[in-house]
Amino acid sequence: MPILAKAQDTGVTREVHNAPVVVELFTSQGCSSCPPADELLMLLAQQDDVLALALHVDYWDYIGWKDQFASPAHTKRQKGYAHEGARRMIYTPQMVIMGYEDVVGANAAAVSEAISKYRKTPQRVALRARQTGTEVTLSALAVQDVQGSEPLLVHVARYEPMQTVEITRGELRGHTLDYANVVEHLEVIGQWDGTGEFSVTVPVEGAEKTAFFIQQGSHGPVLGALRLD
Repeated sequence: MPILAKAQDTGVTREVHNAPVVVELFTSQGCSSCPPADELLMLLAQQDDVLALALHVDYWDYIGWKDQFASPAHTKRQKGYAHEGARRMIYTPQMVIMGYEDVVGANAAAVSEAISKYRKTPQRVALRARQTGTEVTLSALAVQDVQGSEPLLVHVARYEPMQTVEITRGELRGHTLDYANVVEHLEVIGQWDGTGEFSVTVPVEGAEKTAFFIQQGSHGPVLGALRLD
């Protein structure tokens, strides 16, 4: 069972309702083209209606600097998106918006356009969270037809709001860089067929931020999202 963000007051109950646009940035500390995208994600992370997540990949580590945030699971996720979109290659920096739009991560205009489109599109699944003490109950209800050939996977993401790294080797040696919303843990916590109301309760502790999203299959469109602040 995943560990989520710690409740500030173990005796207080709060309800959370939001529907942010999910933006996943595939990036690396070993990639000299990535800092502009990292800076853009930092700006997106400040927007209330955007869930900006930095997933650091490990395939740049061979050039002399090991990205301490990198995970093979993030690389696997990026490859899954490439396969789903019939793309032959993966690259950094890449942003995937709502599990569907593939955008060069440093292209601010293209990223803004994609986010704007999804801001105007109602999410197909409504999420709400009820946090009491050290537990969060997540509930989901389809507001449009979401049944299909693939199951709906309920994800939890835990991330650090800000990390600062001094890079001493590789393409970015000599730079000290800030990274926003660094994903430390991404896990499927449930599977749903889209009928009725889905609900799951998970424990909460730790200092990281937490968000949930529901995705069609492993690498399909994101149908609904919620961020705990």
